[in-house]
Amino acid sequence: MAITDLIELSVIATTEFPEIIRVVSIKEHKLRVVLIDESYIDFWWSEQVNGRYAHHWERRHVDGSIYRYDNAPHSPWKHLRSFPHHFHFKSDTDVRESDLNLAPVESVRQFLTFTSTIILK
Repeated sequence: MAITDLIELSVIATTEFPEIIRVVSIKEHKLRVVLIDESYIDFWWSEQVNGRYAHHWERRHVDGSIYRYDNAPHSPWKHLRSFPHHFHFKSDTDVRESDLNLAPVESVRQFLTFTSTIILK
């Protein structure tokens, strides 16, 4: 993803979700969003494999959980209708079908909306 696209996504994140975001930065061709509870989300799109992505919310240091949408074609998840797209819910092993919108702007909004429901409850 081009740096200009990441900048656009960072503006969307900070202007639409200021109640949960502490810092947004661009590192190694990914968008990192640090949240008010000191957890963070990395939004990443591959530069080498067209269409490959991972959106990972790291919360292990907060409550032991992770949430991640990705489309790495891991064979254990072949039974999912959305394969290779899948969602890791709270752990690496609880894997569910993905409902993620694949358009970058919408996927960032969708994941940050989900994040808000957990952080602000």
